[in-house]
Amino acid sequence: MTASQTILAGPLDRKPSDDEIDVYGLTHPGKVRPDNQDHFLICALRKQIVVNQTSLPETNRLMAGPERLAFLAMVADGVGGGQRGEVASRLALEGVTQYVSGTMDCYYAANSGDDQAFFESLQAGAVRCHEALRRHGEEDPDFSGMATTLTLYLGVWPRAYLLQVGDSRCYLFRNGELHQLSRDQTMAQELLDLGVLTKGETPPARLVRTLSSSLGGRQSAPMVTRFDMTWGTVVLLCSDGLTHHVSDGRIREVLRSMKSAQQVCEDLLADALAAGGSDNITIIVGRAVRRA
Repeated sequence: MTASQTILAGPLDRKPSDDEIDVYGLTHPGKVRPDNQDHFLICALRKQIVVNQTSLPETNRLMAGPERLAFLAMVADGVGGGQRGEVASRLALEGVTQYVSGTMDCYYAANSGDDQAFFESLQAGAVRCHEALRRHGEEDPDFSGMATTLTLYLGVWPRAYLLQVGDSRCYLFRNGELHQLSRDQTMAQELLDLGVLTKGETPPARLVRTLSSSLGGRQSAPMVTRFDMTWGTVVLLCSDGLTHHVSDGRIREVLRSMKSAQQVCEDLLADALAAGGSDNITIIVGRAVRRA
């Protein structure tokens, strides 16, 4: 596993209500590939009362509504071709969601002064998923070689956590500026980090598209990053079907004129398709908008 990172920014404030969260996601097969191996998920983890037995005549007043404890968004880009890639990305989202929702650590992370246990818990969830995909491929030859990226955002206001494996990206847009929070886990990026390739040099396409880390692949190196969320900060998750065709400059431009999360997703999808749409395209955009 790689070392964890922490990014802190902005003042802390009250947790947004459900109607103050503007979030939207979409996925598209693109214009070339016959199938879609991407999957995405947006969901809320809630605390609620489940009444088994009572003599009370009404129970709906016991709790005003299930409290949102955390907000979860994920993008997975399957590798392996056809059904194998689709199954890998689907199983990854299902497995990690079950793991995160099953551990109470995420519910109390915002009140903890030590993030290390939570970092390790998220990484452990990714490792379990990686091992499950490997076993699946070993037991069923039809699924041998399947793998997937995973980019996961978990918001426990005001803290947020990014779990990343592969080259699906996470961007933060804050104060008019775009920042790539994730690091591409590709052979091209590894060679850049080692100094074998220079920043001005265009790496071969096969190195750009070859993952150095994935779930289900030969190697998995989950990276967890912590940062603080603020009102108006935009989080964008995407598969490389977007970033292969749409530059960071164009993403920044669309976000600067943002009217809604849905509008941004649809505009960026249209840009990627207009530029060729050579891969599956998945985008999630979310922000907290103060209503009062």
